[in-house]
Amino acid sequence: MNSDGFLPQVSLVVPVYNGEMDLPELIECLRSQTYPPHRVEYLLVDNKSRDRTSTILQTAASNPPSVPPLVREGSNFNQITIRHLTENQIQSSYAARNQGIRASTGEIIAFTDADCRPESDWLENLVKPFVDLEIGISAGEILALPGKTILEQHADRENTLSQKHTLAHPFCAYGQTANLAVRKQVLETVGLFRPHLTSGGDADLCWRILRETSYKMYFAENAIVRHRHRSTIKQLQSQWYRYGESNKYLHELHGVDLMREFTTGEYFYRLARWLFKEFPVAAAKSAIGKTELVDLFKTPIGLLNVRARAIGQRQAKLPESAWDIERF
Repeated sequence: MNSDGFLPQVSLVVPVYNGEMDLPELIECLRSQTYPPHRVEYLLVDNKSRDRTSTILQTAASNPPSVPPLVREGSNFNQITIRHLTENQIQSSYAARNQGIRASTGEIIAFTDADCRPESDWLENLVKPFVDLEIGISAGEILALPGKTILEQHADRENTLSQKHTLAHPFCAYGQTANLAVRKQVLETVGLFRPHLTSGGDADLCWRILRETSYKMYFAENAIVRHRHRSTIKQLQSQWYRYGESNKYLHELHGVDLMREFTTGEYFYRLARWLFKEFPVAAAKSAIGKTELVDLFKTPIGLLNVRARAIGQRQAKLPESAWDIERF
């Protein structure tokens, strides 16, 4: 794929909800991007935050940093265009993304999240595939930020956030909005995100594009963002509960059965197998330094996740408004 000299105008859209802890690092990552700054606008959309998010975004948008005198041309310090937008009507990251899309001027719309940390060549590598006019979606890879807890280490071992899982989806491939880009022209055809959807909107948009148009999706494996895994049981259960909600919503919207659940017998079998077979073996290996502590708890953590997802599937109720697709 020869993309030399291919520099389309890009609009990066980031929804932000209570992001005061994440925004400083994110903005520094955006300023370090190798994609020419005059060809990018960064649209950060405050979605009804209750912390200092709005103040931070206003400051970043109105007071771009001056280039330090010792910084030379060709360094990783960029004066970038940050636009501060708001979405105060609907509490949904998809509604916030739609606000950014409508305000965008680029021919390529890229997405990431406030708690992501894009590598410096991320945007450059994410945009390259669009040199092929058949490509309508570009999905980059999502890797883990360093984690210390067993739960973070487990998620890292399982590649929980990797796009490789979603790209291999049995119904239809899709990319997660933590690391995604689409042609604006495509959105003019199939519409924007469903603004009242609270989970699964990335799959829904990609499926509409891939099933309703002739455009293809490209996996830009070198376009990397890093994401922090959940570090507490509560956070992890919330994440997998939302995965279950997503399954239910997509089941209703697209008529595809995604809701596989373990039976009670399967749960007890897996727990018994872990307790009497897997755990003793892993514990023995751990005692002589041949395995790590996280390996001892792979099965129970996995079962907790599956249970949370099953509960999310059973309890989710798709609101009637979630069927609405916003248009330009």
